[in-house]
Amino acid sequence: MKTIQRRTLALVCAAVLLCLPLVGCAGEEGLQKVRLCEVTHSIFYAPQYVAMAKGFFAEEGLEVELSNGQGADAVMAAVLSGNIDIGFAGPEASIYVYNEGKEDHTQVFAQVTRRDGSFLVGRQPDENFTWDKVKGKVVLPGRKGGVPYMALEHVLRQQGIDPAKDTTLDNSVQYAMMTAAFTGGTGDYVTAFEPTASLLQQEGQGYIVASVGEAAGDVPYTAYFAKKSYITDNSDLIQRFTNAIYKGQQWVATHTAGEIAAAVAEQFPDTDLTLLEKAVESYRAIDAWNENPVMSEEGFNRLQSIMTEAGELKQIADYGKVVNNTFAEKAMEK
Repeated sequence: MKTIQRRTLALVCAAVLLCLPLVGCAGEEGLQKVRLCEVTHSIFYAPQYVAMAKGFFAEEGLEVELSNGQGADAVMAAVLSGNIDIGFAGPEASIYVYNEGKEDHTQVFAQVTRRDGSFLVGRQPDENFTWDKVKGKVVLPGRKGGVPYMALEHVLRQQGIDPAKDTTLDNSVQYAMMTAAFTGGTGDYVTAFEPTASLLQQEGQGYIVASVGEAAGDVPYTAYFAKKSYITDNSDLIQRFTNAIYKGQQWVATHTAGEIAAAVAEQFPDTDLTLLEKAVESYRAIDAWNENPVMSEEGFNRLQSIMTEAGELKQIADYGKVVNNTFAEKAMEK
C-alpha cells in the first residue's frame, strides 16, 4: 500500500503542472465544453481525432478542449485534481487509484485501443529481427508501472527473456523525452508511437524492427475515464461524449488509411500526409482499434494479469467497480 500511496501523492502534487493545451474546437456558441487530457498525441488515437474533425462531438453538443498530459500518471493527476474532466490513458491508472480505497475513484467508460501502440525502434535496419536480439542491450521503454512498460515486459517473458536479467530497461528517461534521448545516443532501442516511429525511420535516426502490440496480443490499452462523482453529475455529457467516440470508431472501421490520414491531418500539421497514411496502415495491420467502446471483463482481467506478472499489482480490482459500460452499450443502441 505504501507504494500506491506514494504514487497517488506524486500524482496529486504534480496536477497543477499538467496537460498543456493542444487543439480544441473554436468555441462555437451553444456547445458545452469538456476538458479532455490525452496521454500522448499520436495517430494511434485516430477515432478521437476523426470524431473531432468530422464534427461528431459538435453533433452531440460538445466542444472538446484537448490537452496532452504526456503520461498516464500526469493525466490521472489532472483528473483527480479536477483540472480536467475526462482522462484518456491506460486503464491501469484507474486500477491503481481504485485499489487505494479512494471513495471517488475513477471509472473507465469507453475503450478505444485494444493493442499496444508502440513500435520497437533500433539504430540499424533489421528485417530479420528476433526478440532475443535485445539481450544485453539497453531499451528505453517508458515509465515503470505504465502499460507500455508492462506490455514490453510481457512480450520479453513470452519470448523466454528475463526483463530484469537479460536486458536493461532504462526507465530513467521521462516519457516525453525518450525519442530525444534515443536520437542523442542513449540506449540501443526505444519504444515509440506513430507517427514518431515512422518519422525517425524517414529521417534515418532509427528503424522500426517490431510491433510490441502485435507481439503482446489483445489487451485494453487506452480508454476514457472520469471520477465517479463527475460521471454521476454529468451522465448526459458522458453519454454524448461516448456517442461521438463510437461514431469515430465506426468511421475509422469503414474508411481507408488514406481517408483517415486526411481526416486527422490537422492534428499533425508537421507530419507529411504520406507518412500519416503509412502510420494508419501500421495500426490497422495489428488490429489496434476497437470498433465499439465496450471494455470486456476478459480483457480487463488480462490487463490485470500482465500487471501482476510485472509486480505492479498486489490486489485484483473489481471489474464492475472500475469499468462502467453503461454509456458504451447505450451508444451502440443508437
